[in-house]
Amino acid sequence: MTAATTSFRGSMTALVTPFKNGAVDEQAFRDLIDWQIAQGTSGLVPVGTTGESPTLSHDEHHKVVDICIDQAKGRVPVIAGAGSNSTDEAVDLARHAEKAGADAVLVVTPYYNKPTQEGMYQHFKAVNDAIGIPIIIYNIPPRSVVDMSVDTMKRLYELKNIVGVKDATANLARVSQQRHALGADFIQLSGEDMTALAYMAAGGHGCISVVANVAPKPCADLMAAVFKGDYAGALKIQDRLVPLHDAIFKEPGLAGAKHGLKLLGRLEEEVRLPLMPVTAATGKVIRDAMVHAGVIN
Repeated sequence: MTAATTSFRGSMTALVTPFKNGAVDEQAFRDLIDWQIAQGTSGLVPVGTTGESPTLSHDEHHKVVDICIDQAKGRVPVIAGAGSNSTDEAVDLARHAEKAGADAVLVVTPYYNKPTQEGMYQHFKAVNDAIGIPIIIYNIPPRSVVDMSVDTMKRLYELKNIVGVKDATANLARVSQQRHALGADFIQLSGEDMTALAYMAAGGHGCISVVANVAPKPCADLMAAVFKGDYAGALKIQDRLVPLHDAIFKEPGLAGAKHGLKLLGRLEEEVRLPLMPVTAATGKVIRDAMVHAGVIN
């Protein structure tokens, strides 16, 4: 395994961005980071979609990355979100992340524009050429509308900074296809909580998880069990987490995660429009699932 492969593995949390009275709640964010690390989270991913990056200003985006890197203090890797459907904007965000000290950047396939495979290749090549830190492709067809092919991914892997993918296709065949085409050192991270265990069994290296906001220890323990080859133990943890995986995503996942964190007393349940806090009915489902998972009484 390469150094990058061993660094970016396990349960990595797609962090929510706490807000209070409309502004980024810096103290709540710092406290969330410390708690995540103490609970066994092996990497932090600020300002992805779960971090409400679409509704952050550029200054806020930079600030959240800066805070995360400062608070992590090198204890775990920070993979900063640097995605945009504008290539120039993605380059700018990636350059800031590198300057701030991020260990890598997460760059989503351009959404809404519907680029061709060649357009996606050129987009990622532009980011690659602008920075000197690892880049993880974020392939999420349900949100981006486009699906990066294995062939395009293979071309990108030939560039100096492209090291892996956060795969939210929910197509478990992709893990094996990408492993065959790109090799065992290409980092494959599940981007879907429910299928992460199956993803790992097929050769994945970890999960960038939304549910880990609320249940960092069980998510980390599941990955630890997999790395030991204890799939029976991992399955027991999965059985505890399944209702929570469902519950968090009954409405937009970041709103579900923020509700769970509010129940844990860790932050305000404040999201930005056009998203809304979860309904009371969904809130009850989330609480019941948290009890089932053993994260609250």
